Formats: sequence, C-alpha cells, structure tokens
Amino acid sequence: SPFFGYFSSLRIKEHNSQVTSTDRPTMNFSEQLQARVDAVDSLLCVGLDPHVGELPEPTAAAAVAFCKRLVEATLPYAAAYKPNMAFFERFGAAGHEALVEVLAMVPPDVPVVLDAKRGDIGSTSEAYAEACLGSAGLGCSSVTVNPYMGTDSLEPFLKDPSKGCWLLCKTSNPGSNDLQALPLAEPAGGGAVYERVASLASSKWNGNGNVGLVVGATDTKAMARVRAQAPGLWVLAPGVGFQGGDLAAACDAGLFVNAAGKATGVLFPVSRGISKSADPAAAALGLRDQINAARAAKHASQAQAGQAKRQKGDPDAVAPYQAKFIEFAMSRQVLRFDGPFTLKSGRKSPYFFNAGLFSTGAAVAGLARFYAEAVSAAPALDFEVIFGPAYKGIPLATALGMALASPDFGSKDYGVAYNRKEAKDHGEGGTLVGASLAGKKVLLVDDVISAGTAIREAVALVKAQGGVVAGVVIALDRQERGPDASAPRESAVMSVEREFGCPVRSIAGLSNLTAYFAGAVSSTAAPGTGEAIAAYRKEYGVC
Repeated sequence: SPFFGYFSSLRIKEHNSQVTSTDRPTMNFSEQLQARVDAVDSLLCVGLDPHVGELPEPTAAAAVAFCKRLVEATLPYAAAYKPNMAFFERFGAAGHEALVEVLAMVPPDVPVVLDAKRGDIGSTSEAYAEACLGSAGLGCSSVTVNPYMGTDSLEPFLKDPSKGCWLLCKTSNPGSNDLQALPLAEPAGGGAVYERVASLASSKWNGNGNVGLVVGATDTKAMARVRAQAPGLWVLAPGVGFQGGDLAAACDAGLFVNAAGKATGVLFPVSRGISKSADPAAAALGLRDQINAARAAKHASQAQAGQAKRQKGDPDAVAPYQAKFIEFAMSRQVLRFDGPFTLKSGRKSPYFFNAGLFSTGAAVAGLARFYAEAVSAAPALDFEVIFGPAYKGIPLATALGMALASPDFGSKDYGVAYNRKEAKDHGEGGTLVGASLAGKKVLLVDDVISAGTAIREAVALVKAQGGVVAGVVIALDRQERGPDASAPRESAVMSVEREFGCPVRSIAGLSNLTAYFAGAVSSTAAPGTGEAIAAYRKEYGVC
C-alpha cells in the first residue's frame, strides 16, 4: 500500500543514516571484512534464516524476534551476518519491513551478506544493485549474485569498492554438479565451468577489491581448485553443520596465510547449527573456536615451510611486505598472470605488470607505503631528497615523501623534487621543481627499469644540479637479462648498479614472485602459474 511504502522508506533511511558521512568506509569491501575478522578473531558468519518451522507463529514479527535473539547472542563472535531474503519475502510487504528492522540491529562496522542471489542485465541489474546495496534501498554491505549472465550483468554490483559482490561459483547443493562442474574445452581454458568463474572473478572482475566467491564446504576438492584459480579472493563457504560439510577439510583447502601472517580468506556461514541450539551464544563461540583451531593449524604449516626456506638461506624467501605487495598489485589488476604476454623484446612472459593501474588515491597511497617499506628495509638507504623523474616518477616521489613523513615510518621529512620535460622560461624557470639537490644525497624513484634510459637521464640531471645519487627504488624488478645474447648476462637493474655504483632497491622482483607462488608465504596459486614463472626465470632470469 502507499502507506506501507512511505513507512518502509522511512525505516530504510533510518537504518542507512546510522552510518554518517564521516563513518563511511574508505576501505574496499575485502578490507572491511578482514578488519572485522581481525577485530573479533573470527571467520564465522551467522545466518539469519527465520524458517517458519522454527518460529512460534508464521509472522513477520516472529521472524524479527527470531533474528534479534541471534544477533544479540552472537555479536561478539560474528565476523558477519547473512540474512536470506527468501525467508522474509515470503511474508510479503510485512516481511520487507521485518528485514529492514533486522538490518538495523547489526552495527555499521559488521558486514552484512544479503543472500539474494540476484542476476539480470541492463537497467534491471542496476535496479537490483540499488535495491540491495544502495542508500535508497536496503544499504547492505554485500550481496550474493548469479554471475552466469556475464560481465555486463555484474557491473552495477561491482562499481562501488565499499560494497561486496559474492558470486555463485560452486554451490553446496548436490545438483550443482549438473552444470557448474561441466568440463570446458581447452580453447575455453579447460577445467570446469566453476573454475572459469573463479578465474574471471580473480583476473577480470575484482578490480575494486570487492569480489568474493560462493563455494560449498561440502566439496573440498572443488574448494581447492577454486582457491588455485583465485588465490586472494574471499570465499563464502556454506554447508558446515546441517549439510554435512567437513570444517577442517574446508579450512585446509580454502584458507590462505596473508601477508600479515594470518590464516584467512574463507567466511563460514552457519544458520541452523546456531539457531536450533538452546544457547546460541555458546554454539557460536564453539564454532568460532573450531574454525580458529583449523586456522592455527594452517598458519603453523605455512610458517614451518617459510622458516625452513629461510634457515636454508634460500634467496627466494619473500618478506611479508613483499607478499602483501604482490597481493595488493593482483587485487588492482596491476599484476596479472592470465597471459602469456608478448613483451617488446618478443619474449612470452607469464606475468604482466602495469603500474599505471595504481590509478586512485587509495591505490597510490597504498603503493607509497610499500615503497617506504622497501626503502626502510635493512640495510636502510641513506638519502636526503627524493627525486621523481618526469612524468611517472612525479606522483611516486610525492607519495613516498608523504608516506615516510607519517608516524609509521618515523615521521622523517625528506625533501621532494622532480623535473619538467620542457624548461620553463618564466617564473622560477628551468626544469627542476621542489627541493634543492645541491650537495644532497638523492634517492631516485620510478616504477620499473626497462632499458634504463629514464634513470640515466635522471642521474645526469641530479649530477648537473650538484647532487649525488644515493640509490634508486622501483616497484618491480623483472630480474631478467637483456635481449642481446652477446651482451653481459645482467639485467637492466644490474647495469644501472654497475654503471653508477649505487644500489637499486625494488619492492619485489622475479625471485619474490617465484617464492610467493611456490608457497613461502602463500600456497595458493593458479594451476601452472608457479611452474610457468619458474620456467621463465630459468630461461631468462639473472637471479
């Protein structure tokens, strides 16, 4: 009725207004979820499924009371809540109002997974996204979506990085094998249909860091294959409890150890295993502790593997910040492994790095912190001014200076300078902008060193201004020899170090990629990726 529509819109606005403009998340959805997981030390997602059979009477009011009891009992142990829309929609308009009331019970910092399984195209998909995620709709933090209509059907759900999109991949029901497990021909990439969904989710759809996959805990072999295709994506794994999923096996197959040293990446929704308990709080606590025991076992096995490599003095051991940088670059599609990619030299590379895709404020700020980590790693580089060669080096030098000035890196206030490509004939004139280089130790910043031309030009400029190049820092070192087989077997970075006698530091290099995919920090890798990188390194590498 018109009256209900007006009343319900007021309730929705009241719910959405609980998050003020200053509280609205600046993190993407995956980061928000990890923050909540860390805050409560839990991967438990509490399902809010008011089955009529569990209610004292078949009414929307009874559904609200049912959910209220669960939220109040489980809040200290819940990483997220997952209301299933079907159990509310069955009550018609009153059910919609009940869902709004239940959503208002969940604190703004606790993610909500709206189990709606939406999917359509064009304006219909846009309307679904607004209804589920938008401020004029339910305003949930995330929603489950059917991806089988393709990229254009998902775009409305993906455009806001702070809102999550859980894609149905390999669901927990027995009938999922009828379609999702069908094999694909080699021209389509091989593997099963659900593996293709996982691959697309990781390589194409997760540009905003807000995509997760729904994979049933009832099929741990499929879970492992999905994790291989999507190493860094969150997985929502229903099926533990009444559907008979093996929690320990699902944890072993799906969890990964992130760069912070935490076993994470799988959210376990449980509904009836908690709601049917006489003590929902105790049931939730018990489930959280079972999951955490499996997390601890996963972390221990990964830590032992990494420690063994370090004790052997393995040069491929990867530092935590380097592993985190690799994950960060993959999440932004800066670092891709869905090639092969033909390089300018004609080589077929299994990976591609495009720093230009660090193209938002948050991305550049995050990148700057990784540069700061590399600069500060022992032995720390000794310099007084940061210089960014035009043009790519300009924002990098500025952002690095800001990162190093933060308390996290000792609040060190370095000078920042850069050059113009064209000399200015008015104002201050010349090509140099910013801090003076005269008599200063200067750190050059760039994204990569290919032929080394830009760095050589920057070194000449610094020297002409009376400065001394103290070092160079770049994002990625390909660590491969030049295309001229008759030239010395050295990389472009090695040539710069030899020619100018200064150290070149990178956030990560080919050896770190090898270590990452070999399992020094993370055992998750797309099938064949680690082998392809190792083979490429063996043929062209200098490390």
